[in-house]
Amino acid sequence: MNRRRQRKERIVITGIAGRLGRALAKRLHRTHEVIGIDRRFTPYMPKDISVERADIRRRRFEDVFRREQIDAVVHLNIMHNPRQDSSLHHDFNLVGTKKVFELCAEHKVPKVVVLSSANVYGPDPKNPQFLTEDAPLLAGTNFGAIRDLIALDMFCNTFFWRHPEIETVILRPVHIVGQVDNAPSRYFRLERPMTLLGFDPMVQLIHVEDVVSAIIRALTPGIRGVFNIAGPSPVPLSLVLDKLGRHPRHVPELVLRAMLQVGWSFKLSDWPWPELDHIKYVCMVDDEAARNQLGFAPQFSVDDIVYDLLHRQL
Repeated sequence: MNRRRQRKERIVITGIAGRLGRALAKRLHRTHEVIGIDRRFTPYMPKDISVERADIRRRRFEDVFRREQIDAVVHLNIMHNPRQDSSLHHDFNLVGTKKVFELCAEHKVPKVVVLSSANVYGPDPKNPQFLTEDAPLLAGTNFGAIRDLIALDMFCNTFFWRHPEIETVILRPVHIVGQVDNAPSRYFRLERPMTLLGFDPMVQLIHVEDVVSAIIRALTPGIRGVFNIAGPSPVPLSLVLDKLGRHPRHVPELVLRAMLQVGWSFKLSDWPWPELDHIKYVCMVDDEAARNQLGFAPQFSVDDIVYDLLHRQL
C-alpha cells in the first residue's frame, strides 16, 4: 500500500542574502522547504532553495504568502547600517517588520522567529552582572541609531500578546562574531584595535553558527517568548585581543571620543562614537531561559571563535 509522502515544512527567511541568512538556509534546507526573501542579490545557494528578490515592504513580498502555505517565518531582514538615513532605517525596520507580522496574521502562519539583539539593553555601569529578558531596554539613551531596533523589539513583544495563536519567538543574541560582516567582527579583525585607557570590560561573544542553531531550536513547535542567546562564558576584552595576537592602542576616552566624532563627521570612520560604551561598560545577559526552554547550548568556545576570526576570510 502506497503512503502519501509527507510535505516538508515551508520556512520563509527574510534577509537571506546576508551571511547569517545564508548560513541558516544552508542548514534548514536539508529538512525544510526554504523560501528566501531579499531585495539584494543572493549568491551561492543550494538549488532546492527558492529565492525571491523582493522588498519586504512591497507587493511582491505579499504574493509569496498568497501563493504558498507558510509554516514559519524567520525575520532577519533588519537594517543595522548607522550610515543609512534615519528615515530609511525607520521605514525599512519598523514599517517592514510590521508588514511581515501583518501578513503572518492574515495568512495564519503558526510561527514567527525574529532576531533582535542583546545590545537593546545597552552597556551601562549600573547594569547588574547578568541581565534577564525582563530588563528595561535602555540602549537608546546614549545611542540614537539603535532606537529603531528597540522599537522593533517592543513591537514584536506587543504582537506576541495580541496574537497568542501565533508562536512568536524573539531572540536577543550577544555580539555575533565569525563569518559575518558586523561591528564586533570588524573590530576584532583590526591589527591595532583601540581600547579605552583604564577599562577592560567582560564581554560575551557568540559564533554565527551557534546563532543559527538557536534559531533552529526556536522553530520547535510549542516554543514562544523572548530569549537571551549567549555563547561561551564571558571573558575580559583584553583576553580576546591577546588570544587574537592583537596589539591594542590604549587611548584616553576624551581623545578617542573626539577622534571618532571627527572621523564620523568626515566619513573617515564607520564607528559612531556612542559605540565606545561597548568597550567601556558591561552588558552581559542571563541565558538560563534559552538553555532550559530552547535546550540551546553553544558549541563554539572562545578559542573556536578566535580561530575562525584568524583563519577564515569573509
